[in-house]
Amino acid sequence: MSHNPTRKQRSRKVADRPKKPYADFPLTPHASGKWMKKILGKIHYFGNWARQVNGKLERTEGDGWKEALELYKVQADDLHAGRTPRVKSDALTVADLCNRFLTAKQRKLDAKEMSPRMFEEYKATTDRLVKEFGKTRLVIDLAGDDFSVLRSELAKQYGPVRLGNEIQKVRTVFKYALGQGLVDKPVQYGDEFRKPSKAVMRKHRAANGKRLFEASELRQLIDSAGVPLKAMILLGINVAFGNADCGHLSKSAVDLEAGWVSFPRPKTGIERRACLWPETVAAIKAAIADRPDPRDAAHADLVFITKYGRPWSTGSKSDPVTLETGKLLRKLGLKRFGLTFYGLRHTFRTVADSTRDIPAVRLVMGHADGSIDDVYREGIDDSRLQAVAEHVRQWLFGEAPEGGATDETDKDATDPIEPQRQAERDARPSLRLFAG
Repeated sequence: MSHNPTRKQRSRKVADRPKKPYADFPLTPHASGKWMKKILGKIHYFGNWARQVNGKLERTEGDGWKEALELYKVQADDLHAGRTPRVKSDALTVADLCNRFLTAKQRKLDAKEMSPRMFEEYKATTDRLVKEFGKTRLVIDLAGDDFSVLRSELAKQYGPVRLGNEIQKVRTVFKYALGQGLVDKPVQYGDEFRKPSKAVMRKHRAANGKRLFEASELRQLIDSAGVPLKAMILLGINVAFGNADCGHLSKSAVDLEAGWVSFPRPKTGIERRACLWPETVAAIKAAIADRPDPRDAAHADLVFITKYGRPWSTGSKSDPVTLETGKLLRKLGLKRFGLTFYGLRHTFRTVADSTRDIPAVRLVMGHADGSIDDVYREGIDDSRLQAVAEHVRQWLFGEAPEGGATDETDKDATDPIEPQRQAERDARPSLRLFAG
């Protein structure tokens, strides 16, 4: 029986939710640690009953229900009337802003315009702002020295890449306040609250090594992976799929007979098309044959389902694809700093660039060009996509054995994969244009 690895379910450590302080208390404790109320079909937050401490929720003193109730009373009339509550700019507190910002992001999450992971990251950011600045601190009072201290605290916890991302999320929160008219002028961050410089980023990347797999390492991964991880690894290096791509891949997007996949990126919606190797097709077929029945009928078209009947993409940082790949890397002694499943996309792009057909590589990657060339380019011939796939495949599988052929003629004669590759080329249907 084929092996179908996935992570073990881990219970999320959270504090026990508080009970309502009295029977007709209008608010409900939300699992995120916020007091909330659903009004006219939309969720609104009114303060914290718990905060994140070392990765888990811990109850606040008094559960924060009095403050939450006070805020609700101030906004209730407008909310129940379907109006957005107005707050004078000089009365907007950090807690008010964070609650409003999270409410707006919750609406995007409910409308599937934002991933659960992104919402979790924004919530962590707002929790940090309340902790660092204080919930009653007026936004208009914040100045450069406040943000200098915040940056210093962030720099103690994170490396340059994460630090830059956190600074951007903080700016996003305060940009929301200005855009919604909650403050009359932009918040003054000062000169120090900036992302790390390009020089710092270059040094950091050089110190930690490249997020790149060697061909020999990938062959070890492919040979050692079970079903369906083997198929995912092949999709990663064959067509530059990331974690979410594998988790969301539908059977209807894959033509296993012709050997093609046409699948927009879940992250951006940008169109993609790519040629599948025979090895990838075989691995996908094996994964589908071994696939458990999904618990939810909405996931019936997914190519990959965990042994628990759930999708492989969870929208969180620790999704099953990442966890299982990490386990395999450690088992084979290949684990290096920063090298994860997503390193397959880095590797594909690095190898594929040698074809010098950058438009075709971009189409496989699902990257927007953004140049005037993209406006005039109405399609990319499938033969160019085949050439990209063949080049990466040759890099991975087609190396001449030690002491073997060195020129192209002798290499083709001794390469055991070449006859299969030639048969595949001969069997390809007529090429067509694909509007990328």
